[in-house]
Amino acid sequence: MIIVLQKNIGDTQREAIRSFLVKKGYTVKEIIGQEETVFGAVGQSTVDIREVEMLEGVASVVPISKPYKLASRELKKEDTIVSVGKVKIGGNRIAIFAGPCAVESREQIMSIAESVREAGAVILRGGAFKPRTSPYAFQGLGEEGLQYLKEAGEKFGMPIISEVVNPSDVPMMAKYLDMFQIGARNMQNFELLKVVGKTGMPVLLKRGLCATIEEWLMAAEYLMSSGTDQVVLCERGIRTYERATRNTLDISAIPMVQKMTHLPVIGDPSHATGVRDMVSPMSLALVASGASGLIVEVHNHPEKAFSDGPQSLYPSQFEKLMRDIQALSSVVGKSLERIPRLSAITIPNAKEQLLEKDQLVVAFQGERGAYSELAIQRAFDESTKVLPCNDFADVFEAVMEGKASYGMIPMENTLGGTLYENLDLLDRHPSIEVVGEQQIRIIHNLIALHGAKKETIKEIYSHPQGLAQCADYLAKEMAHAKAIPFFDTAGAVAYVKECGDIHKAAIAGLPAAKVHGLEVLDEAIESNSSNYTRFYIICREERSSVFRSASQVNRASLRFTVPDRPGSLFQALLVLTKHGLNMKKLESRPIPGKPWEYSFFVETELGEAGAFNVALEELGGICHSIRVLGTYSSTL
Repeated sequence: MIIVLQKNIGDTQREAIRSFLVKKGYTVKEIIGQEETVFGAVGQSTVDIREVEMLEGVASVVPISKPYKLASRELKKEDTIVSVGKVKIGGNRIAIFAGPCAVESREQIMSIAESVREAGAVILRGGAFKPRTSPYAFQGLGEEGLQYLKEAGEKFGMPIISEVVNPSDVPMMAKYLDMFQIGARNMQNFELLKVVGKTGMPVLLKRGLCATIEEWLMAAEYLMSSGTDQVVLCERGIRTYERATRNTLDISAIPMVQKMTHLPVIGDPSHATGVRDMVSPMSLALVASGASGLIVEVHNHPEKAFSDGPQSLYPSQFEKLMRDIQALSSVVGKSLERIPRLSAITIPNAKEQLLEKDQLVVAFQGERGAYSELAIQRAFDESTKVLPCNDFADVFEAVMEGKASYGMIPMENTLGGTLYENLDLLDRHPSIEVVGEQQIRIIHNLIALHGAKKETIKEIYSHPQGLAQCADYLAKEMAHAKAIPFFDTAGAVAYVKECGDIHKAAIAGLPAAKVHGLEVLDEAIESNSSNYTRFYIICREERSSVFRSASQVNRASLRFTVPDRPGSLFQALLVLTKHGLNMKKLESRPIPGKPWEYSFFVETELGEAGAFNVALEELGGICHSIRVLGTYSSTL
């Protein structure tokens, strides 16, 4: 049963309820949601629900109708995000597991680990104990294989996973692994499930060869009732009458399971098909169906593999598959889970980076001296290390890959409006959150080489918006010069310096002139003095709490989609009004891959304490999808 606790419940009342349930023979799991805290009570014991409802601090009691209790959506409405080392599985992520079917040697696993890591895999797989149909087939290297696997994972910064087949091996394997794998043949090995569950470690549970979805979820229930709530389900194909493929990949199970359980589900296209050429198309089909990841077999010499060579991808094929998944991910509203690349593995955690200024790196688009860099200096300090990027997408990638702790991206200009590219990039990166806001007044200057004169300037370079924002000055004061669009304001200053031509000038901010050592010929030349740009400070979600702790959160940004019927958007916006949330911005954006369908971007004040969370829950019942892009302290 689900016991919903009152919002103002005290610790004494909470423990009294827990103690009552335990004495009645229940196992109690506490789940803290956005709006409410519940106890999930499971066990063979029975109790009159009215007894529980009468306990002080209980708001309501809801029976769980499903035979699988802890894994059911009834118990937990929000998706569970499973953490394996630095990697998170679930939600709007696509996490890729990759590696050989079996660890054959130290050299083999090291080579494969390096290639899949560089291609974008985030978890290294490899079998050390192989349950094989034939007793004469390769059975794995045992503990020696685990040692090689662990060494490869540590060297290339990847958590590792391997299959366990014997309950007695669990303590030994737990010393090496970051995640256990329960294979299809052992899905209903209940004693193994109990022992693995007691470790509390993350577990990948593959669907049995002939298992129904309910039987699969009941196996997950064994793991969860034994002690772990970090369970990932894996669809790997079921046995049918068809023999053209190794198994029949039940792609329809992905969206079905997601309705039935809060646990993340991934797919195994390698074992499902057994044919190398089918792995990539089935991988894309699994991603399109909503899978939270894939586990793919990759071998540097499949023709020489000790096991499952015909279904193993070559490293080059896997690299192409990763590019295809990257392209598809934005269409399905997800993004590839990333961990820092090899050169960035030793980057410290978020708290260390925020506290140790010499380690803090903030990415921005443009050249040194850009307005974005000025915003960084305002939000952090002048000594902050910065990472200039060629375009906005590179800023997001730098943050995702750990090259930068934070990113500074312009979102809106008072004259030019919203920068839709950055709005769309936020939508495509669910692992990135908005944690802060910075406002900069845009003061444009005419900048040139020392010795240059306004009267002799023939060409003026700047970003198209910069030129437009100085249109009056250009028409009145510099009509004799040609205005030439450039990709970036600060970049235009760098270009003028590089040319060394006193007849060229640029329009940019004062910091750009200082960085490049050029002269300001005219200051504050913008047509409208009320010219401001608003920036978002972004970071990976695991860093977000560190930044927010230093400021008072008072605003939220969210993106949602609504049903295609009259009044659906009005109904959603009415929720904000109902709960006293002052909406500050509303934009519509086309959904990639879905012509003439749109998502909506909203910025809103948080209102009174708890009002936003209440509104968010109500919106969840109205909208097709909803995602909070971030909560932060507004500077406006």
